[in-house]
Amino acid sequence: LDALLMALWRRKPSGRVLVHSDQGSQYGSDDWRRFCQSHNLEPSMSRRGNCWDNAVAESFFSSLKKERIRKRIYKTRDLARSDVFDYIEAFYNRTRRHSHLGGISPEAFERASA
Repeated sequence: LDALLMALWRRKPSGRVLVHSDQGSQYGSDDWRRFCQSHNLEPSMSRRGNCWDNAVAESFFSSLKKERIRKRIYKTRDLARSDVFDYIEAFYNRTRRHSHLGGISPEAFERASA
């Protein structure tokens, strides 16, 4: 929820936002439904066994593991959290080139699309 709230705060979407999740019990709860309603989010959940919906997340976590956290041992959770945050915010979104975006970063792609 913290990451989702940070994204909403930073991006300030003007319309309804689709939030796709797996079938974890937390995503079927009344608390989740109320959270989504209060933040103008449209929850989306695919049927059981539909692995294609998760392909983007799987790709991201594969990159994170290969490019940053593999073979690292963090002394504290806070150090791990800080390092992953740095990877996402400073490298993955701003610098790393993505083949599906024509070889540019997500930030550069968004600026070009605006």
